[in-house]
Amino acid sequence: MVEELLTAGIAAAAGVAVYLGAAARVVKQYERGVVLRFGRLREGVRPPGFTMILPVADRLHKVNLQIVTLPIPAQEGITRDNVTVRVDAVVYFKVVDPASAIIAVEDYRFAVSQMAQTSLRSIIGKSDLDDLLSNREKLNQGLELMIDSPAMGWGVQIDRVEIKDVSLPETMKRSMARQAEADRERRARVINADAELQASHKLAEAAEVMSEQPAALQLRLLQTVIAVAAEKNSTLVLPFPVELLRFLERATPSGDPQPHPAPAPPAAPPPDLPAQDPLPELDTPHPPALPPEP
Repeated sequence: MVEELLTAGIAAAAGVAVYLGAAARVVKQYERGVVLRFGRLREGVRPPGFTMILPVADRLHKVNLQIVTLPIPAQEGITRDNVTVRVDAVVYFKVVDPASAIIAVEDYRFAVSQMAQTSLRSIIGKSDLDDLLSNREKLNQGLELMIDSPAMGWGVQIDRVEIKDVSLPETMKRSMARQAEADRERRARVINADAELQASHKLAEAAEVMSEQPAALQLRLLQTVIAVAAEKNSTLVLPFPVELLRFLERATPSGDPQPHPAPAPPAAPPPDLPAQDPLPELDTPHPPALPPEP
């Protein structure tokens, strides 16, 4: 009798252990449990920790509530200004309603991925190339709204969407490089012209000061000679401005003019020579006249 009771007790304990093993479930902290009993949704979501279900009647589906990072494959499209680009992005989302994520959609990850690809192609066609390259924050917000609208019905919340890379054709890259180079050259010319204008104003002010103080020009010339001589050159070319000569001329003190020497007396005329008889005129025979030509 005792042996039968002991055997029955062991069998009952084994049955309870098997039942507990089949009915016991553990839900992790970042998960929630959704129970379907005979295919019908049970009210309430199982919290984290130890929970029990009916081994045959219930099915427990665990839903992860962590933020999921879903990369969007590169999508090729034509922008509004007719430029072919390839754009890839990444979506960050999480489940906020575990029951809807299980009941409303078959596979919420796949559904979010397909919706993100479709929305990305749509946003490419509505945007210009400059917006894709420089105004990504606005595009990210628009893409997030486009994906989040249908995802809310699936119990999924889009946390954020980021455009990672925009691939351009090689011809477009060369055109943009030439445009950037031309813009840089234009800015450099404007800066050089502005510098020349400022330098001309400063030189005009310096010339005005030197005109009021002529000694400043000589001091500046001496400074230039010192700067050139510091290079240890064997040949020194020294410009000598005319203004310096004028300054030296004005700096010379004005005095009485030096007396000019008295003019020398005129030389005495030569003594009178005896008058000479004029030469006799010689009779020179004239040549005979030639007869006129017939």
